[in-house]
Amino acid sequence: MTTPPSTPPASRTYDAVIVGGGHNGLVAAAYLARAGRSVLVLERLDHTGGAAVSTRPFAGVDARLSRYSYLVSLLPRKILRDLGLEFQVRGRTVSSYTPVERDGRPTGLLVGGGERRTRESFARLTGSEREYAAWQRFYAMTGHVAERVFPTLTEPLPTRDELRRRIDDEGAWRALFEEPVGVAIEEHFADDTVRGVALTDALIGTFADAHDPSLAQNRCFLYHVIGGGTGAWDVPVGGMGALTDALADAARAAGAELATGHEAVRIDTDGHMAEVTHRSADGEHVAAARHVLVNASPRELAALTGTPAPPPAEGAQLKVNMLLDRLPALRDPEADPREAFAGTFHIAEGYEQLAAAHAQASAGSLPAAPPSEIYCHSLTDPTILGPGLAARGMHTLTLFGLHTPARLFAGDNDAVREDLLKSTLAQLDAHLAEPIADCLATDADGRPCIEARTPLDLERDLRLPGGNIFHRELSWPHTQDGTGRWGVETAQANVLLCGAGAVRGGGVSGVPGHNAAMAVLGATR
Repeated sequence: MTTPPSTPPASRTYDAVIVGGGHNGLVAAAYLARAGRSVLVLERLDHTGGAAVSTRPFAGVDARLSRYSYLVSLLPRKILRDLGLEFQVRGRTVSSYTPVERDGRPTGLLVGGGERRTRESFARLTGSEREYAAWQRFYAMTGHVAERVFPTLTEPLPTRDELRRRIDDEGAWRALFEEPVGVAIEEHFADDTVRGVALTDALIGTFADAHDPSLAQNRCFLYHVIGGGTGAWDVPVGGMGALTDALADAARAAGAELATGHEAVRIDTDGHMAEVTHRSADGEHVAAARHVLVNASPRELAALTGTPAPPPAEGAQLKVNMLLDRLPALRDPEADPREAFAGTFHIAEGYEQLAAAHAQASAGSLPAAPPSEIYCHSLTDPTILGPGLAARGMHTLTLFGLHTPARLFAGDNDAVREDLLKSTLAQLDAHLAEPIADCLATDADGRPCIEARTPLDLERDLRLPGGNIFHRELSWPHTQDGTGRWGVETAQANVLLCGAGAVRGGGVSGVPGHNAAMAVLGATR
């Protein structure tokens, strides 16, 4: 939501100043303002929402795309209820479709559309009932973990032992928290395609191998299977901007001041009171506050407070937004495009393909067969399209590419982006009955409706460190060295981190914003 730049009172002392008007900052602002605290939100851009926004990226085309973040899983319904948000999500009837070629013929794996259809799809692809039975066992395990872990995200941090006791399943604990997730995937599944579909949840925005000893892939996998206590990923009705617009409205209605066009440049604190220096078009200002909540990366927090910077972060994804005149037909005669693209459409994401892509990128080259996944928002929620577009059968496509770390773009971001986009779309075209380029709509200037963003683009546009969508490696959802009661605390007693880099951050969840607000309210009661 674009709001006019405003100049807050120069001499006022606030209960809380929030640096950054992304969704977590807005959640914190709404909670604090509803609790009667005076709140100022400083946002350097001309709009709130951060990466969770809806925009019309194509000139003269009435389509509002979730430009960066695009699905919802980790947002607790508790936050929606507490803040009285009028925001809805819709479930997807299909979880995923993975096109492959077997014995020289195009086929694929459909997960969704009912238990019978999923079972039949597994049998058709693998030749037996074994893989589907293994799939049920594997996701029963993750479902049990989701039920036990998700409610803890908005509670004070449990210790590792407390979380282990809460899960109460030693096999699940070993598979997800102690051994590389590749071990569990290989123990459960024999088919390369099935293994790859399971592994992809461990690699979203995370550059790691299935057997990485750091277990970065396990932490990513965990957050992707616990959302809502079920692991379901839902479509935000009206696009992601509907959420952040509702949050901004809720914060403002509760009395929070939202100042866009104001960039925080320094935080000075003695641990009891703080001053936030910020700049706008009309000069430099200082806001005093009892607490400062930073809805930015740990690296930005260090720069603002003059403290040592954390280790560098690195993103590893390609994001592509498209608008189509029509959905493309598929080579698989059994696949309906309206089903295949409604869920997650996996491309070049077989288990061995993912390992090869990681090895090639680790060696400094773009993957020969870039892995990616696509979904079509407008199949589940056509409200993001203007009436004329929907009536003509037009659709959006969102593509998320894996295993493309920022380092690969350092030499010439524009040239590498073009090469990667071309090879990524070629992998998609291999499963289509017509090239995707033939299905692209054109904008008011006659240009194809397609845009791509690399990690370096995200760093430039959104200040994501290294283009990392999580601000840094995801953390375990339990206490670790240096974490406080809520996982938002910093070395300065009255400065809190409420962005994705907080413990239990990452994704569109509002959890760090909620937890930072709870930390403030607990300290001031």
